[in-house]
Amino acid sequence: MNAESVDVLIAGGGIAGLATSFELHRRGVSCVVVEQAPRAGGVILSEEIDGYTIDAGPDSLLVQKPQGIELCEQLGLGDRLVPTKPPRLAFIQRNGRLHALPANSVLGVPTRLGPFIKTGLFTWAGKLRMGAEWLVPPRRDPGDESIGAFMRRRFGAEAATYLAEPLLAGIHAGDVDRLSVRALFPRFVEAEREHGSLLRAFSRRPAAEHAGSVGEGPAKAGHYAQGPEEAGPSVLRGQGAFRSLPGGLSEMVRALVAALPAGTVRLDAAVTRVMGHGGTGPFRVEAGAHAFAARAIALSTPAYVTAQLIGDRDAELARLCGEIQYSSTATIALAFRREALAHPLNGSGFVVPKVEGSGILAGSWLSSKWPQRAPDGRVLLRTFVGGARDRAALERSDAELVTLSLAALTPLLGITGEPLLTRVYRFERASAQHEVGHLARIEAIDRALARHPGLFVTGSGFRGVGIPDCIADGRATARKISQWLQEHAAR
Repeated sequence: MNAESVDVLIAGGGIAGLATSFELHRRGVSCVVVEQAPRAGGVILSEEIDGYTIDAGPDSLLVQKPQGIELCEQLGLGDRLVPTKPPRLAFIQRNGRLHALPANSVLGVPTRLGPFIKTGLFTWAGKLRMGAEWLVPPRRDPGDESIGAFMRRRFGAEAATYLAEPLLAGIHAGDVDRLSVRALFPRFVEAEREHGSLLRAFSRRPAAEHAGSVGEGPAKAGHYAQGPEEAGPSVLRGQGAFRSLPGGLSEMVRALVAALPAGTVRLDAAVTRVMGHGGTGPFRVEAGAHAFAARAIALSTPAYVTAQLIGDRDAELARLCGEIQYSSTATIALAFRREALAHPLNGSGFVVPKVEGSGILAGSWLSSKWPQRAPDGRVLLRTFVGGARDRAALERSDAELVTLSLAALTPLLGITGEPLLTRVYRFERASAQHEVGHLARIEAIDRALARHPGLFVTGSGFRGVGIPDCIADGRATARKISQWLQEHAAR
């Protein structure tokens, strides 16, 4: 089989792989992206059906992490970015009722006293314990800690149950007692270290700084990455912490592919074999019916696929990559006549703590969150299931997942009619889990990669699970590749 020569072969056409190729193209480096699926974009998937615009996976870009917004602007999509619709509220379910996250809060962690006192989300005992966070001494141990342990230590058990588990862990479809607070929410760790208290740190900063500060989500997005980003913190002022595109985030994927030279992205082509060594000659890569001779390789595949591709090359590196866990999720979209729902849908959606036992992770109201997502007189909803909470969720049929979603939504939203449309989207092993020790593992992976000149890794399993993080890491990886190619050519 004749091999096609290229500077860089990128395995994986998700957002990180596409961002890598975009940055390489800007730098004049030739590349080819091979993707095993029939479409590019990974967990980013938008569809237009009967007048509804459905995001199956992530639906928004976080403004505070500007890499996604900047990429859209470079692609000519800046004028199409739209903010969320007011009121920008998010809710948490407790005892079968939806409670709005208190205003002036960071994922429910109060920065102002008034809204926190008035909320019915917490008991008075829970409020007193959370307020006592001022008095909790900072942790001096430099080691990693789970999100659950961090929140229990600083704010108590009730905050861990009704904030940390459904929000901080839920937006990553993960286990609150396994996910790393240092890897996923470093600002919380930094606030404790620098100020001794999160309440003290957050109350000293302008409220607008906190909107969206904890990232976008899971299930998820996200890297949520796919999932209920909309169930993030209450937006405090201005036009909100998130942006999207009228046709869904697949607009960004299509624009990325169109910005690359024709033939750059090859679909239905999974990398099956990687041979050679970049330091002594080109790599040879086999991908379906294609073969490539590449000076460098960027593996933008899930970490468990990366482990398989490099297993014969470096057993230790493969083991490290294989230790990164993933969870599976499904998104269920449902459309109704507006009069079939009693709830005002005055916000973007809600998350569900595990103790509620409703069977879903979260629900979102796409037609209330974004403009023109449903025809007049109709509403478009989504639910999310699976993750670490329900590992067997994807074993259910589409009909069973729709029934489960309706059972969870009906008492909360006062649904009386049958859905006009249903769609089920499955994401098998798509949500990377950055568990305790993840940052140390990434350091070990980087040390191991140094033994393999010309081999690079990127993607949600490694340095960031949200869309902006994946874009940033993909582009940073491209810069490293470009520099390596220049140095290698000079030798």
